[in-house]
Amino acid sequence: MNKLIQRSILFTLLLVCNLQRIQAQTDSVFVCPPCGTCDTLVYHQPGVCPHCGMTLTKTAAKKKTATASDKTIRVAFYLQQGVEVLDFAGPMEVFTNAGFQVFTVSATKEPVISQGILKVLPDYSIQDAPEADILAFFGGNAGAASRDSNLVAWVQQRKASTSYFFSVCTGAFILGRSGLLDGLTATTFHLSIDDLAKAVPKAKVLANVRFVDNGKVITTAGISAGIDGALHLVSVLKGEDFAAGVAKYMEYDKWIPKQGLILPTGQATVVGQ
Repeated sequence: MNKLIQRSILFTLLLVCNLQRIQAQTDSVFVCPPCGTCDTLVYHQPGVCPHCGMTLTKTAAKKKTATASDKTIRVAFYLQQGVEVLDFAGPMEVFTNAGFQVFTVSATKEPVISQGILKVLPDYSIQDAPEADILAFFGGNAGAASRDSNLVAWVQQRKASTSYFFSVCTGAFILGRSGLLDGLTATTFHLSIDDLAKAVPKAKVLANVRFVDNGKVITTAGISAGIDGALHLVSVLKGEDFAAGVAKYMEYDKWIPKQGLILPTGQATVVGQ
């Protein structure tokens, strides 16, 4: 047997070994030890569970056919110049800890200056942003953003492909100018209630409510109410126990499930006012 054949055999053996090693890694996942709140979550790297803080353990991945529930939930955060930091940072913390994939979008890819201090480099502009399951808008110069015809057209184009529209504070003005609040009940920052009612006369605008859930469109009041609304949306998609685990991990002890106006079938119910 000449050296060329020997080298070919050796190369083949090494390739098979590497493929087996890669397959073994692929067939392993990391899970949280039983604790009752996040036992069903699966991770692909070692570490600690972001919900309960327990060390993840390695286990064999279960082979199964992909279903709609396995799909990663994608959330697009639209950030305009002057956006309020806590308006988007709070819900971003909620959604990322829930395992959702969050990305940022703006009118252009130029840095967004939040409150004149924080620079945020958007992942996409409205020209190249991918579709998302949830499209979110926030306060801070939102009135000016709502008058951007290009933004309004973009939001309207996303209506059919987006499962949920979500706003915090005066981000509701963007939804309103885009026609998404017509015929619905909504809320916004407490000092902007009258202004939103004038800007969107076809909507019923309420004060003194943490959030309003119309099914596809969820609007919230300012800052902390945005966190409540985000946790509510997580509970809609993942269950109340799961959302409670997210709140616990964040040490956000102010969340009261369903503390808002929920209109699942047109029947209004106000809880915890």
